[in-house]
Amino acid sequence: MINSERLDFLCQWVTAPRRVGAVLPSSQALGELITSEIGPEDAPIIELGAGTGSFTRQLIARGVPESELVLVELGEDFARQLSRKYSQAHVHRIDAQRLLRLRMPTAHLAGAVISGLPLLSMSELQVARILRGAFRHLRRDGVLYQFTYGPGCPVSRPLLERLGLRARYLGKTLANVPPARVYRISRQAWTTRTG
Repeated sequence: MINSERLDFLCQWVTAPRRVGAVLPSSQALGELITSEIGPEDAPIIELGAGTGSFTRQLIARGVPESELVLVELGEDFARQLSRKYSQAHVHRIDAQRLLRLRMPTAHLAGAVISGLPLLSMSELQVARILRGAFRHLRRDGVLYQFTYGPGCPVSRPLLERLGLRARYLGKTLANVPPARVYRISRQAWTTRTG
């Protein structure tokens, strides 16, 4: 039997498969992996492509205050649902390529960005815009966590180098449909997580 969250996600995928990128929401196992290095000290935290809130739930479970979450979601239905479920979070219905224009709710820079965006279905220019915007809102030692269904990092090495970034493999989970890998992307001067 399919639950309402999965049905909503499937409907969104049918409507816009390239934007949604998967037929089912991310699993709890993927949520645990992608948030494994994040805690309240990293707040505020930006979530790109928040969808049904799979990662949002994990962040709150890890002690991140809901009011310290900035949820970016382009899909109108998903954004509306997120606003209802997480009324204290800051939900922005914008394209992640426009992150440079995002107005953060506080003067503090984010300690982490979690991305559920389907980067493999985007052009290099689109990915570059997203990364530039994300790192503009991150602290100097801030990290972007990106998952992928592909066999390697979804950001090309030349693009990482051009932007002064470095990707490290964090891990994978087979308990997701399809199986997923997570990468930690940081500025080249900050390659290890200190928290």
